[in-house]
Amino acid sequence: MTAELLDPASTLFPLLLEDGSGLKRAVKHAVGPLGLVIVFVYSFLIAVVLPFPSEIVLVAPLNLAVPEWVTTALIITVSGAGKALGSVLALSIGDKAIHSGPVMRALDRVGIDVVSMSQRKTVQIAQRYGYLGLAAVLCVPGFPDTLSIYAFTVIERDYLKFAVATFLGSVGRLIIWLAGVEIVFLFF
Repeated sequence: MTAELLDPASTLFPLLLEDGSGLKRAVKHAVGPLGLVIVFVYSFLIAVVLPFPSEIVLVAPLNLAVPEWVTTALIITVSGAGKALGSVLALSIGDKAIHSGPVMRALDRVGIDVVSMSQRKTVQIAQRYGYLGLAAVLCVPGFPDTLSIYAFTVIERDYLKFAVATFLGSVGRLIIWLAGVEIVFLFF
């Protein structure tokens, strides 16, 4: 193994600074324990800023010398934890943005009351389904997690419940994705 492969700073951080395709590529080639770190970072960033599919973590070839189902369970758990932690940061950012004078003035200048529109829809879903609604929305494969998470930050304040709902939704989404792939392979 070369020194470059052993030094995460020389390989991981430049990938994070690219347009996102480098980060997706890093996930697709993530191996060993560092691969789990890459899965965590990718999932964390999806919750906060990246509009990328979270399902990509399932292709990380970790090569951990454990049964495949253990590797898959680790990827799902680490991804869910990364997204849960990222959702807490998103909740904090969303709360600060809603109460930020410059952000609100900028939205007023646009002429569309984005906050009220998202609050109405989010309040409807949250009042009807609560944190289960957040978890359910996050279970939908292919739908941007970032959008769902920020939509729910408009009305939520309970960081622990928010993180748990995000974790459960993230895990559910990856399990649904895997089940769908298995069904496709079963019939084709």
